[in-house]
Amino acid sequence: MAVKKQFATFEELIAESDVPLLVDFYAPWCGPCQMMARFLEEVNGEMKSKLRIVKINTDNYPELATKYQIHALPTLVLFKRGEAVDRIEGVLRPHQLIQRLKPQV
Repeated sequence: MAVKKQFATFEELIAESDVPLLVDFYAPWCGPCQMMARFLEEVNGEMKSKLRIVKINTDNYPELATKYQIHALPTLVLFKRGEAVDRIEGVLRPHQLIQRLKPQV
């Protein structure tokens, strides 16, 4: 599901995306984050032509967690044209997440 991609800055990544980006702010030690990762694979399978999923490890990028006020894990932030348009804290099942995202992608 996840594709490793190099980018100069996070802002560049979200601004230059041709499709909405769903950013999964997570940590490897977070149990709910591991559950969400499996759910995101299902979401990606159904919506991969409409959005891209990006994972950001908050342990490795604490400055991004601070900038985007990530206080709970997992937190998903949907970006369109460089702007955050939705935020989801906690775990949502695949069908719930798809229903929430469809009107925005």
